[in-house]
Amino acid sequence: MSEEFAIETEGLTKRYDGVTVVDHLNLHVKDNEVFGLLGPNGAGKTTTILMLLGLTEPSEGTARVCGYNPTREPIQVKRLIGYLPEKVGFYENLTARENLKFIAELNGVAYGEIGRRVDEVLEMVGLTEAEVMENASAARQREKTVGKYSRGMKQRLGIADVLIKKPKVVVLDEPTSGLDPKGINQLLDLIAELPGMGTTVVLSSHQLYQVQRVCHNIGILSKGKMVIEGSIDQLGREAMAGGRFSIEVETVEPNEALIKTVQTIKGVGDVQVEENRLLISTDTDLRAEISKAVVQMDFPLIQMKIQEFSLDDIYMKYFKEN
Repeated sequence: MSEEFAIETEGLTKRYDGVTVVDHLNLHVKDNEVFGLLGPNGAGKTTTILMLLGLTEPSEGTARVCGYNPTREPIQVKRLIGYLPEKVGFYENLTARENLKFIAELNGVAYGEIGRRVDEVLEMVGLTEAEVMENASAARQREKTVGKYSRGMKQRLGIADVLIKKPKVVVLDEPTSGLDPKGINQLLDLIAELPGMGTTVVLSSHQLYQVQRVCHNIGILSKGKMVIEGSIDQLGREAMAGGRFSIEVETVEPNEALIKTVQTIKGVGDVQVEENRLLISTDTDLRAEISKAVVQMDFPLIQMKIQEFSLDDIYMKYFKEN
């Protein structure tokens, strides 16, 4: 993954009527990654996105998207960025194909390319005739207008709308809203593939397990400030004050020799003792190595449990403290 930044802000600040909504934000999104922008309602996420899109001007500081300043060079930024808001709007009296053709024309897609591009994005989001036909004939389904679509189908069409111009950066605000579990998995798979196609993704979502599944790095906003930014693995180790995994081993009267043996296993961090239990922090799943060490030291292995940190752990830790 390139170390160049697709999005970079320095001291980015926005005030409304003397109230600071975004407070000296320093944000770094690498080229060709999926970045999760998190935070509670009112944290400043939407205002930050609007400044990146060139739809509102910062009170202080600067932003750059693909090297362009959204305030001074909004047209260049809009050519390179796609945005899916939480509530998607279409011409509901037109079909999906007609909507996408219109959007393609507005974005300057070559006339001879429009039909192929529309077919391509409809396939990507699972809105081909075969996917949406249900019990209707293919001919009838082709004529189905977007006003008759379910919310989930409209959400998929919104993704297609964003991708039609092959943007360098896409900003997705709650993109899985209204989708069923199958649709969520399909969409997350698609998002995970976008960096391989040369597209950087900024994903704003309250569904933390979805963010953890697809994001390389995250930033957590609180009261307009960046609370923490980095890779999920790195932030998880910091939040859990040790390793990515917490392994609990129950034995009988563990002694200092056993503790030292476990500590010598590569990847083991902290080892704590609570009665007959060893509480071990590790960077990887070391259950096989730990159980082998315990048995070889002639200690009974009564029980072993493992817990992996989640993005929820990181999120809750920083919001308890802030």
